[in-house]
Formats: sequence, structure tokens, C-alpha cells
Amino acid sequence: MFVYPKQYDVVVIGAGHAGIEAAMAASRQGCETLMLTQNLDSVGQMSCNPAIGGQAKGQMVREIDALGGVMGINTDATSIQFRMLNSGKGPSVRSPRAQCDKKAYQFRAKAILERQPRLDLKQGNVTKILTEDGRACGIETNLGLRVLGRAVVVTTGTFMRGLLHVGLQNQAGGRMGDGFSTLSDSLRELGFEVGRFKTGTPCRLNGRTIDFSRCARQEGDQPPLPFSYVPEELREEKHDIFTLNHWRDGVFHVEQLPCWITSTNTRTHDLIRANLDKSPLYAGRIEGVGPRYCPSIEDKVVRFAEKNSHQIFLEPEGRHTEEYYVNGVSTSLPMEVQYAFIRSIPGLENAEIMRPGYAVEYDYCPPTQLHPTLETKRVPRLYFAGQINGTSGYEEAGAQGLMAGANAALNLLGKQGLVLSRADAYIGVLIDDLVTKGTPEPYRMFTSRAEHRLHLRQDNADLRLTPIAHRYGLVDGCRWEKLQEKLARLAQLREFSNQTQFEGVKISQWLRRPEFTYGGLPAELRAGFADALWDAVQIELKYAGYIARQELAIEKLRRSEEKLLPTHLDYQAISGLRAETRQKLSSVRPATFGQAARISGVTPADLALLSVFLEKR
Repeated sequence: MFVYPKQYDVVVIGAGHAGIEAAMAASRQGCETLMLTQNLDSVGQMSCNPAIGGQAKGQMVREIDALGGVMGINTDATSIQFRMLNSGKGPSVRSPRAQCDKKAYQFRAKAILERQPRLDLKQGNVTKILTEDGRACGIETNLGLRVLGRAVVVTTGTFMRGLLHVGLQNQAGGRMGDGFSTLSDSLRELGFEVGRFKTGTPCRLNGRTIDFSRCARQEGDQPPLPFSYVPEELREEKHDIFTLNHWRDGVFHVEQLPCWITSTNTRTHDLIRANLDKSPLYAGRIEGVGPRYCPSIEDKVVRFAEKNSHQIFLEPEGRHTEEYYVNGVSTSLPMEVQYAFIRSIPGLENAEIMRPGYAVEYDYCPPTQLHPTLETKRVPRLYFAGQINGTSGYEEAGAQGLMAGANAALNLLGKQGLVLSRADAYIGVLIDDLVTKGTPEPYRMFTSRAEHRLHLRQDNADLRLTPIAHRYGLVDGCRWEKLQEKLARLAQLREFSNQTQFEGVKISQWLRRPEFTYGGLPAELRAGFADALWDAVQIELKYAGYIARQELAIEKLRRSEEKLLPTHLDYQAISGLRAETRQKLSSVRPATFGQAARISGVTPADLALLSVFLEKR
């Protein structure tokens, strides 16, 4: 047994999107941090869709950026197409999305980590969590290497006892071409409950064999809207060999590539139905629960039998590759069936499959075993983030990684943990849902999950979260100064709108009209203020009544969150509580009265009894 001579403050297991944000957040706090991964050539790999953002996910990426994370700025530097989803709808559901150059994103992420002070990267397959006096104190690898650390963050993705399925054949692995991890055996030994989930990915096609003339072309937005709030003068893309896009003179320059749209048909569906007996999902070979909101093409054909077609998006994987991601046909059918049904789709009649689609089963730990800081309840200073908590998606993983890494560092520094409420951020909604309600299937974020989504818009994440990030030391002084400048400019624009008239009417009154946008103002009136500032002020004015109503609800939520529950409260001692309520409260151990109210199955009557009991105490 070899004990590595350097002892770390924080050890991060895994180098996917959760691991990247966790390691960066911990090292930014001043902690000596180690990132361990099975393969240093796959740091930041986009295992599934080479895209960042989407409905509600785009809001989370902007929140990650506002908190000092790297996902947004790395996306801006390596994307090949930008689109604002739901741009014709209200501001609460508008969500940015970007198609990335898969390899550029991955290589640039690794370069960021390698250049980060107080952060080391090493290759190793972690098999055991070490503990001392009940606390996490390091890790052990399959080669007998022990590394000591004062806190450990686990971000293992789909690798814990990963099992890949193509048809009725399977092989061990967390991703096609990679190995797997037995770390979940160690977690079981520590007393953690472990479950089983499943996800999948589509095949990849050779673009030279696609007939794009039979597909609809989908262009990116012009001008493209970047994810990151970091201003031009603070970015370093021009010095980075992995950067595709750049800022110059206040303009974001991107050479965008098109995506393409086609669809399945009745012939496609007949082929799939005829071969369901060869699907591991329908043959009973897969025990894990799959994602409801990202179903396989087999599930779509069976569950939506009345539909004759499903839309398919052909998305380029990068500027320097001919591979195309076939968004919409995640599958685990045998190779010969994939080949047949792909060639039944218009434009793909002669398509060649470069990589088959497959399903992957993996172990996860039900997230009700966590505190809101993402520290485990069973083992202090051990944190979980990403798919180990039952989520799906790069964005959900990155958000959890940032919070887990930040809280691991804050814990070691003797500071209060960072917990975002449901009114602060989508990240707060995500974590509260996980630790309070758990998840019976892979969790995906949607705008509908947030009660205050008009407040949690993609355009104001920096205003909401950068002050919090500055308070906790997650962003530097330059970003804080730029936010202060932005707030000053917003105040100036509000005053200008209230004092300046257009056609005899105050601009602020014009901006309140449903049919009017600031683009209808003469150029000389709009000059001096960026479009993003005009957007923010117009949203404030147009939706003032709704925003005021949400602020009242947010204040009510905050009052309930201020009512703390004792850490070791004996719920069995509260007379009148139903057995189910006692069991759920004892299992989740809510930190606040508000969190208790959100536990599934806990009724208003239960809460009244709990309140009376606390008042008597």
C-alpha cells in the first residue's frame, strides 16, 4: 500500500461536468484540491449530446457562470451554434442553448483545469472511500494507492457498476470504450442505500453519407447570445489554442454551423415494433429505471403508438469531424436493427453508422441521504454531485458539482455552507427537489418545476447570484466591479426611461405596452445603453404586477425557511403524527419548516402538529 506524500484539502472523484465545477470551486476557495479520473483523455467529455443548455438547463448554465463556474465561458469559446429557445414566448421560459464542438469543449476544459492554481489532476480508478472517526479522510485506488484528503466529493457519472447494452449483448463500462468503477461497493459498506438507473444515447452518423437536401435546415440565431456574463476584457480566449470563437470591439464573433431536421415514419416504427423482442429494455435485461423525459425511440414508438412520426435533429459534433449526433433516436436495439430503421428515415437512406447507440445501467445513491449542502448525512465531509444523485444532464451535474465543491471548501474553512433557496435559483430548486423529495427516475430540470420562474430568468442570473458568489469568495474582484457597473447602468436607464419622452409619452410607458419593444425607439434614444439592459428594464416594466406578486410569495417562502428544525428532533415523540409522516420526516430530516412542507405525503395537518410541538418546546 502506497500513501501519496501530499495531503489534500479536497479530493474530487471524477472529471465530468460535475467534477470540473467541484474541483474549480474548491480550488478557487484556496483549498489544495486533487481531481482523480479513470482516464485523463476524457476530462470534460460530452458523452451524449454535444450541446449545452436548453429548456431550464440554459438558465442553470447562466447561474453556474454567475457563481464563478466554467461551463458557460467554455461553451461560449467552443460552440458552433447558438439559439434562444422559446424566444417568441414570455421571458420566464426563454432558454439559451448552444451546440458545441465536442472535442474543443473537452480539450479546453482540461486546459482550464491544468492551469488552475492549487489543483492537481491525476489518473486513477477509485475503489474505496477512506474514513477516520466516521469522517471521510481520503480514497484508495485499484492499484493500492491511498490519497489522504480532508473532504471528498464523489462525481462518478454513469461509471459505478456501469453496464452497456446493445441488443441482448452487454459489457461492463460507464461509457462505450471506457471502464467502470466498483466504488458503489464501498458506499454500501459505509451504509448508503444504492439504487439502479438507466440512460441511453443515439448512434452517430457519417455526415458524408447524409442527404441534407431531404432535410430542413436549422440556422443559429444572429447575433449569437453568449452564456457567460464575463465581459470581453476579462476573457482569455484569444490566448487559448482550443478557442473557436472570440470577442472583438464588443462583438461576439461565431462562425455558426447549421443543424438539420428530419423525422421518423410508419416504416421506421414498424421496424422497431417488429424487433422489440431484441431490445434489452423490453426483453427484461435492464433492471434500472430510465428517464421519463428523454425516452428511447423504442419507448416513443410503444408509448405514443398513435403518432406516425417523431422529429429527428441531425447535429454536427464539431468543425473538424464528419460525425453527426442523431438527436431523438436514443436506442439499445441491436446494430442490425439500428442500421435498418436509420435508413428508413428521409435523408438517411444511405447513412453509415460510425458509432452505435446503446443503453447504460449504473448505480446511484438516492439523494434524500444528503443535506442541502450535498454533504452526506451518514459520513461527514463526504459530498455527492451529479448522476450519483439520480440526475441526468450536463447542466444538472455542473450545478451540483459547483455547490458540492464550494461547500466542501467552506466546511474545511469553518464557514457557513452555501445553500440556495428555491427563490434564489434553478440550482436551488434542483437541490431542494433532490434532497427533500428524492427521485424515482433520472431527474431532469424544467421551468415548470420552479414556482418563481418569472423571477428566475436566464437574463438576470448575475443580478441574483453574483452578489452571493462574491460573499462566499467564488468570484474575483473584477467580476464584482463589473456587476456594480452594470447595476449603475441599469439605474441610469430606469431614470432615463422615466424622464425621457417619445411622441409625447414617457419611454417607460411605451415599454409597458404588450406590442411595443425598445427596438421601436429611434436609434438616438437607444444609444448609450446595451440591448441587454433595455431587455431587463422592459421586462421589469411589462411584468411589474406579476413580479410583485412573486416577490410576496418569495417573502413567504423565506419566512418558512427561517424557521429552523432541530437537527436531532425525535419525530417519534410527536403525538398525533401519522406513521408515514414520522417515517418520512425521520428519513429526510428537513432542515427547515419550509423543507418539511415540501416532503411528499406530509400534509397541512402534520405541519400544524409539528408547529404546535415546536412552540411547546
